[in-house]
Amino acid sequence: MTTTIDLLPLVWFGIIGFGVFMYVLLDGFVLGIGILSGFAHGEYERDIMMNSVAPIWDGNETWLVLGGTGLLAAFPAAYTVLLPALYLPLSLMLIALIFRGVAFEFRFKAERKFGWNTAFNLGSIVATFCQGVTLGAIVQGVATDGAQYVGGVFDWLSPFSLLTGVSLVVGYALLGATWMVMKTAGNLQQKAYGWSRMLLTGVIVCMALVSLYVPFLDGDYAQRWFGLPHALLLVPFPLAAVAVSYALYASVLRRSEYWPFLLSLAMFAVGYGGLAASFWPHIIPPDLTIWNAAAPPESQRFLLVGMVFLLPFILFYTGWSYWIFRGKVSRDMGYH
Repeated sequence: MTTTIDLLPLVWFGIIGFGVFMYVLLDGFVLGIGILSGFAHGEYERDIMMNSVAPIWDGNETWLVLGGTGLLAAFPAAYTVLLPALYLPLSLMLIALIFRGVAFEFRFKAERKFGWNTAFNLGSIVATFCQGVTLGAIVQGVATDGAQYVGGVFDWLSPFSLLTGVSLVVGYALLGATWMVMKTAGNLQQKAYGWSRMLLTGVIVCMALVSLYVPFLDGDYAQRWFGLPHALLLVPFPLAAVAVSYALYASVLRRSEYWPFLLSLAMFAVGYGGLAASFWPHIIPPDLTIWNAAAPPESQRFLLVGMVFLLPFILFYTGWSYWIFRGKVSRDMGYH
């Protein structure tokens, strides 16, 4: 019989997974704007692109903090393993996010914008690529001995992690393009429709390559994807990916304004769910599960009391900020 103690790691895994997922969605399209800013035609288009996210971009970082601190508090063994295993890509990601943030703020005041534009663009690309590499490194597995990392400094670097890094850059760019479809008008919106079609093709190719690669990373993955009865539980993910991709492409062709962004979010949800299902119940494959990496039940129970109040508050002010700043943007809106 499942006890309360057994359920606590499940609850915390859900909370952390939700926090990371919210960060991927909400900061993903902001990073996508940064990636696409390098293709903007002049400062006029770049101003509109950045104004579309200026009121809400920094609040998205809350979800990254929630996921990181939640992992430390609820699954300290996993945190202890991940930090040394992924020290280089995580450090580079944080440095790139700092450059991205500083450039975002300073660019609006600067007379010479080229340097800040470059920092914003490259910071977004590097941060996104490092996030994708980190994801790939976790999926491919981390060498552990109990709760200790026993691998090398560059174990995270592999063809698969590089593939997931590139894939996330393309995916975030798609989120950014569909966000601009929803938030802009005129020539920039038409350009965003074209970017969306091109990037959707790239995302489909990347998802197919990652999906084909994952089962061959480890025998357990192959058993889950091709062995019965596990395969029956995982089949809905590729089917959903095909359906969402088709609907997204059709919505772009119809020149819908809201559906492309919503469907691109759904596409990320399907991919996120498929990867999570591939290595469940491990929090760090191949050895650490959500149960043997969990903090003592007393600690998880105590922290959960605070999370009951904190999480609804974060959801409320996040939703409120997006509601307040809904609608189209122009060059005259934003920082001055």
